[in-house]
Amino acid sequence: MFTGIVTDMGEIRALEKAGDLTARIGTSYDTGSIDIGASIACDGVCLTVVTLGDDWFDMQISAETLSKTNLGTWEPGRRVNLERALKVGDELGGHIVSGHVDGLAEVVSLTDEGDSTRVQLRAPDDLARFIAPKGSVALNGTSLTVNEVQGSVFGINFIPHTKDVTTWGSVAVGDKVNLEIDTMARYVARLAEYS
Repeated sequence: MFTGIVTDMGEIRALEKAGDLTARIGTSYDTGSIDIGASIACDGVCLTVVTLGDDWFDMQISAETLSKTNLGTWEPGRRVNLERALKVGDELGGHIVSGHVDGLAEVVSLTDEGDSTRVQLRAPDDLARFIAPKGSVALNGTSLTVNEVQGSVFGINFIPHTKDVTTWGSVAVGDKVNLEIDTMARYVARLAEYS
């Protein structure tokens, strides 16, 4: 489990396709405190550490994960949002995030509002019903509050701090981002099917 509070921006150092895709990610984390088999959310996708170095870790990415996320567009040099798994007793600053991406949302507009940036995104139609004003979503691993919803388009506001400490400072129209809907919204909708 994660909280959607990004704690490092890593960098893709290398990609190797041999069966599954292996990504080497540079990090400022103390890799001595990371175990082989640990879960780290990489742009919101829960991945397993398979190899460690002084300032990097390797993750294996399956074809299933590539088919559901934007990880297939990764290239060396790309920056990615990182978050280590939640530990019992950690502060829950965002919301409960599993790292299981539901689909891809597309950035459709960017508008500066003071020092902040309003970003509008289009969700896949089958996921739009789970997104509600003032509800939570995780986008590329970042816990965010939804401002407004019109059909499948929803708006998010990024303050300067978020743009500085995540990859959201370099977002562009047309970008496809990993979308994880709120866990509670998923269960409420499921329960409503049986009411």
